[in-house]
Amino acid sequence: MSGEHPTEEGAGTLYVVATPIGNLADITLRALEVLRSVAFVVAEDTRHTRKLLSAYQIRVPVLSCHAHTAPEGLEKIVGILKGGCSVAVVTDAGTPGISDPGTALIHLALENGRPVVPVPGPSAVITALSVSGLPPQPFAFLGFPPPKGGRRTKFFEEYGALAMTLVLYESPRRLGRTLQDILHHWGNRRVAVARELTKVHEEVFRGMVSQAVEAFREPTRGEVTLVVEGASALSTPKAEAEGWKEALAACLARGETVKEAVEKIHRAFKVRRREVYRTALELDRDRD
Repeated sequence: MSGEHPTEEGAGTLYVVATPIGNLADITLRALEVLRSVAFVVAEDTRHTRKLLSAYQIRVPVLSCHAHTAPEGLEKIVGILKGGCSVAVVTDAGTPGISDPGTALIHLALENGRPVVPVPGPSAVITALSVSGLPPQPFAFLGFPPPKGGRRTKFFEEYGALAMTLVLYESPRRLGRTLQDILHHWGNRRVAVARELTKVHEEVFRGMVSQAVEAFREPTRGEVTLVVEGASALSTPKAEAEGWKEALAACLARGETVKEAVEKIHRAFKVRRREVYRTALELDRDRD
């Protein structure tokens, strides 16, 4: 296989190459073969990718393709493919095109009739799903929630009723707020919070969303994958509502007013407002 002098079979091919999400040993033998053979490697972060290539003594020119790459930059890469040389596209971690800017290049290559070949390997979505303890199929991958505003509210309102396991990506600095929004919009479901997957400090928290809110109240580090129980997978209404008193106590402990806490729990758990209010007053008195 050669990128500089491509054979008829591999001429001008865009290889979509999965790379490790943490542990460099997770790269596949085929991925290494492809990366050594192509004319160029196209990377989200060239510095990050050069470290990977250096670890395996791969000396191939690296081009940049990130979220702010202009259309002219993408056209230049497709021009390389049209010229008969093969290119490998990689992301910083995992499989290109999954919540990553490589998607635009893949689409443009297809539009221009270039062969696009997958070189499968690590994926944070599948890795987290496999150890979550939640039903692995069916599932929906939702990517990153919008960071703020109406689009964020619509995101949680739109997907909360899906009858399947839900998988999301989130940055560590927004993890706490996202868990609170899940509790608020989707209710107290089972969740797995997978952090630093395949790395030294790998952590997979499994429990209810209300418990995760408390567990990740302090800032954390590392990219996070959330696996959330789907709407149809929830237990009976009685079982579903079992955690509302715990969540209510957590709200009051954070300093929320009785009114704020009651409204939040009423909306999240669909428990009668009067019952939540009565319980909140009891909890508030017990704290005095």
